Amino acid sequence: MDFLGGNISLLDLELKIFLLGIGVFLLAGTCFSVISTIKAKDNENPNLIQSLWLFFYSCFLKPHDGDTKGNQQNALESFYKSQAGAYDATRKRLLRGREDMLALAAAQLSLKAKTADLKAKNIWVDIGGGTGWNIEAMSQFVDVPTFFDSVYLVDFSPSLCEVARKRFARLGWANVKIVCQDARTFRLEDHEPVLHSGRPRSPEASYFSRQQARHVGANLITMSYSLSMIPDYYSVVDSLISLLAPNGIISVVDFYVQSQVDVSFRNYTGGLIGRHVNFLGRTFWRAWFDIDRVALEPGRRDYLEYRFGTVLNVNTRNYGLGAIPYYIWLGVRKQPLSSSLPHEIVEKVDALVTESPYLHPTNHLDKLSRAIEKSAPEIRSKAFDAAIVNLSSNLPLPSFFYQNHHYRIYYDDQLKKHTQFNNEYIYAFTWEDTRVDERILKLKPDDVVLAITSAGDNILSYALQGPARIHAVDLNPTQNHLLELKVAAFQSLEYEDLWKIFGEGKHPDFRALLISKMSPHLSSRAFQYWLSNHHIFTKSRGGLYDTGGSKHGIRIFRWITQVFGCRAAVKDLLAAKTLNEQREIWRNRVRPALLSRLVSKFVVSQESFLWTALGVPKNQLAILEADHAVSEVVCGPNPTAKNTRSHAIWQYMVDTLDPMVESTHIAADNPYYLVCLDGKYSQQCHPDYLSPKAHARLSRPDALDNLRIHTDEIEEVLARIGPGTLTVAVVMDSMDWFDPGSEAAASQITKLNRALKMGGRVMLRSAGLKPWYLKEFAKLGFSTKCMGSRKGGACIDRVNMYASCWICTKRENLAPPTPEMGSIGDVEISSLKI
Repeated sequence: MDFLGGNISLLDLELKIFLLGIGVFLLAGTCFSVISTIKAKDNENPNLIQSLWLFFYSCFLKPHDGDTKGNQQNALESFYKSQAGAYDATRKRLLRGREDMLALAAAQLSLKAKTADLKAKNIWVDIGGGTGWNIEAMSQFVDVPTFFDSVYLVDFSPSLCEVARKRFARLGWANVKIVCQDARTFRLEDHEPVLHSGRPRSPEASYFSRQQARHVGANLITMSYSLSMIPDYYSVVDSLISLLAPNGIISVVDFYVQSQVDVSFRNYTGGLIGRHVNFLGRTFWRAWFDIDRVALEPGRRDYLEYRFGTVLNVNTRNYGLGAIPYYIWLGVRKQPLSSSLPHEIVEKVDALVTESPYLHPTNHLDKLSRAIEKSAPEIRSKAFDAAIVNLSSNLPLPSFFYQNHHYRIYYDDQLKKHTQFNNEYIYAFTWEDTRVDERILKLKPDDVVLAITSAGDNILSYALQGPARIHAVDLNPTQNHLLELKVAAFQSLEYEDLWKIFGEGKHPDFRALLISKMSPHLSSRAFQYWLSNHHIFTKSRGGLYDTGGSKHGIRIFRWITQVFGCRAAVKDLLAAKTLNEQREIWRNRVRPALLSRLVSKFVVSQESFLWTALGVPKNQLAILEADHAVSEVVCGPNPTAKNTRSHAIWQYMVDTLDPMVESTHIAADNPYYLVCLDGKYSQQCHPDYLSPKAHARLSRPDALDNLRIHTDEIEEVLARIGPGTLTVAVVMDSMDWFDPGSEAAASQITKLNRALKMGGRVMLRSAGLKPWYLKEFAKLGFSTKCMGSRKGGACIDRVNMYASCWICTKRENLAPPTPEMGSIGDVEISSLKI
C-alpha cells in the first residue's frame, strides 16, 4: 500500500499503535498511582478502582527498591506501603482458605477448652498478621475479646501494622496488641509474665529432651500466607516451638507446589489427597509468585511438618483464580506432652490396640519374661512399628498419634491393598440386621468385640450395648472414614444435624459443620476425604445413600422400575399402611418386573454387576450356585429351574425378597429396604443408632472411647491382638470369599481360635445353607450352631440377604495353648493424652 512517506506494512502500523496504547496506559496508570498513593495515606479504605489499581501497580509495575538497604523491613515496605489501605479489599479472592483455617483452629481450641486449666491464660499470636483481617475474621467462630486474654499481631511492615491499629481502635478490642517486629526475635516473655523458673530463649535442644519448659505460651499460633514471604523461614519456624504452649495449636494457610515424589514415602504428613501438583503447575506458579518475592518451594512446608506433629492437613485449589494450589495445616508440638519420653506414649497406644497389658517401665522386664515363658510372645501393633521407625529417625510420629481421639489406628495409605478401592466405599449402609445381632450375641460389659466395619451402622449398634472394647476392621480406608464421620457427628452435633446427615443423607451446611464442629474428632485422612467429597451431602439430587459401589444396584433397580412402568407402584409400596396392602402391591405390580427372568439373565447374574453393585465375589457366587444345583427346584420331582447361573441368581433373589416382603413391613420396620427404595430413612423407620435415645447415649464425651478402628485384613489384626482377649468376632460373610479348602481360611480360623477366650464366639453369615468352611471350624477347636436358615422359604431377619447365620464357639485351644493374658498384667489404661 502506498503512503506519502514511502511504503510500510499495515502490520508495522498496527504494532506501533498497540505499543503507543501501552505507553499511554502506563503513563496514565503511573500518574493515577501517584495520586492514589497520596490519597491512600489518609484513607484506610480506598474505593474499589483505587484498590484494584494499587494492587496491580504494586505487584506488577512498581519496582521493589527496598533491597538497596539490605533490610527485609525496607523491602516489605517497598511492596506494601503504597497498597496497605487497599490490602484487604484486593486479597479476598486471592488468599483463599483463611476462614477455613481459622474455623479449624477455633474448633480445636473450643474442644481443648473443655478440659483446660481455667486459670491458664488463653493467648493467640498471629505471625505476619498484616492488617489484622484474620483476627477480626476469627470473631465468626469465637468471641475474640472474651475468648482470648491476649492477642498479639506480629508483623514487620509498619504500614500494615498501622492499618491494624486503626482497625482494632475502631473495634474497641483492648486485648489485641500490635507488635511491629521481626518474627525471629519475638518472645512472649517480653509481653507476658513468666511462670516458675522461666523458659529457654532458644528452641529445644533435642527432640528427646526430657525437660519440658513450663511457662506461659501461646495456645494458638497462626500464619496466614506469611510463611511463603519470610526469607529466613528456618529460624522463624524454630522459634515457634518455644513460643507454643504445651497443649497449643499452630495453624497455617499458604500457597505451595509439590510433587508426590517428594512426600509419598512419609507417614507423618496426615494424608496426601490433592497434594500433588503437576510439572506445569509447579513451574508456572513458582515463577509467577517469584515476581512478588513469594517463595513456593516445598521446603518451607516440609520443614514445618518436620518440626511439629501434624493434626490436620488439607490440600486444595483456588479455582476462582486459575487453580492456585494452597494448603491448610494444623499441628502441635512434635514430642507428646503427656509423658516425659515419646516411647512411653507409643507403648500405651500399642497396648490399647493389641488388647495387651501396658507394661510400665518399672515392671516391664519381669512381666514380659513371664509372658514369654507362657508362650505368649510380645505382640506389637503396626502403629508401634511405624512409631519406632520415626522416633529412631528423629521424625514426628504419624498424625494418628496427635489426634484428640485414638479411635483410628495407623495404616499406610500408599499400600496397593488400600489404593485398590480408588477412594470409594462400597457400602453406604450396613446390610446386617442389628436387631438379630443383638438378640443372638447379648453383649455384656466385659465383652471384647471384633467386627467388620462395613458402613459402621453395626459398630454403633454394638456400642449402644456397652461392651468393654470394639475393634472395627475393614481393608477399605473409606469404609472406616464413614464410620469415623458417624462417630465425629455423635461427638459434636445436635440430633437434628445428625439426622439430616445420616437419616436424610443430605445437609446443606455439611461443609461448615465438618470444619467447625466435626474436624477435631476426625483423623487427618478422614477429614481430607470428607472435605474433598462434601458435595455428597450438599448436592440437590442423590445424597449419601446414592453413593458408594452399592449405588449401582439401587440405580439399576430404579431403571428397571421406570422401564417396566412400575415406579408409581414402588411409591405405593412405601406408602402401604398395612402388611397385607404391601403384599398385594408387591405380588401384582412390582414383583413381575423386578424378578423377571430377563432382568436376571442380562443384568443381575453378570459377575461385574454382582461385585460392583452388591459386593458379591466369585467364590460367594460359587457357593450359591452349588446350593442351587442340589436344590428342590432343580433336582426335585417337579423341577422349576435349570442348573444355570441366571436361574441360580433368580432363585436366590426370590428366596431373599419374597419372604422379606411377606414378613416385614418396609415402611414401618425395615430400614434396610426403605433406604434402597426411597434413598433415605424416615423418623418412623431407621437403624437403631439414629434414634434420639441413641444420640443421647453416644454423644457423651467418653461414650466411644472403647472403639478402635483398624484399616487392614482381619487376619492381620487378629495376628496382632493379644491371645485369649476377644470374646466375640463378627465376620459377616467374609469367610465366603475364601477359595474352598484353602489354607488361607484355615489360617484365619486358627488366628480366631488364638485370639478368642475359651467360650468366645464367632458370628458369621453365608450365602450357603451349610458352607464348606464349617468343617474347618470344627477341626480347629470350634463347635458350630445354626442360628437361622432360609430352608422352606423362611425369613431369618429383616434383610434376609444371606441363606444362613451361624455361631461358632471356641471349645478347645490349639497347640501351643492360648495363655491367659489377665495373669500378665492389667489390660485397662485409665486415660491417654497426646
